[in-house]
Amino acid sequence: MSPWRLLLTRPAEDCAALAQTLAEWGIFGHCLPLLEIEALTETPEQRTLFLELDRYSAVVVVSKPAARLGLELLDRYWPLPPARQHWFAVGAATGALLEGYGLDASWPSAGDDSEALLALPELQQAVDQPNPRVLILRGEGGRDWLGERLREQGVAVDYLSLYRRRLPAYPPGALVAAVRDQALNGLVVSSGEGLAHLRQLAAADWPALARLPLFVPSPRVAALAREAGAEDVRDCRGASAAALLERLAAEPGAVDRR
Repeated sequence: MSPWRLLLTRPAEDCAALAQTLAEWGIFGHCLPLLEIEALTETPEQRTLFLELDRYSAVVVVSKPAARLGLELLDRYWPLPPARQHWFAVGAATGALLEGYGLDASWPSAGDDSEALLALPELQQAVDQPNPRVLILRGEGGRDWLGERLREQGVAVDYLSLYRRRLPAYPPGALVAAVRDQALNGLVVSSGEGLAHLRQLAAADWPALARLPLFVPSPRVAALAREAGAEDVRDCRGASAAALLERLAAEPGAVDRR
């Protein structure tokens, strides 16, 4: 058995799947979802963008919720998706949803972030044409970094927000009580927003929790965590279960993957 006992903070469905995967490797995971997905009401803009989907050289999907909701719209407005249109995902789990639908989809083999996606040769090929346009499907208030870099390359970029992430309602002290009662010795967040919600729920208990090892998905979130006062930040270089397991495997005696 692994000595790790981890707090898992993904949305409920993903949290349960991650806990099951970790359990198969003898790692205990306690689920306390810090992200709740709420689909946004369809707007005229949303409908117009999807009716004109064939204008775009590429469609970028930044998360699994964006993929699920985007595919629902595709079903509604495009029984046959636009021909020769390439779709891109920030991570493998999101890409699998697109590929499973039958779309021509690509994603980075290493790294689950916008930086890795921008470096993907297939994306650069997709926008290397006259008057390239890209549609980015994301959550409300999502990161603008990828769109800004594409615009610097002369690409026209539109955003379509499909959902918002909320912090579920928990009683005061729920986070520190879970860490204490379950004897947890590590924290896992899958995004910058998850980190922000962790700090928000911790409130006055954050300085104590900030001393625990904190597993994060990328250098960007690692930097945010250190700025927030986290003392032991461990970058998994990906948000997937496989990336977390690989990082844990680097810890002495944590995971035996033979």
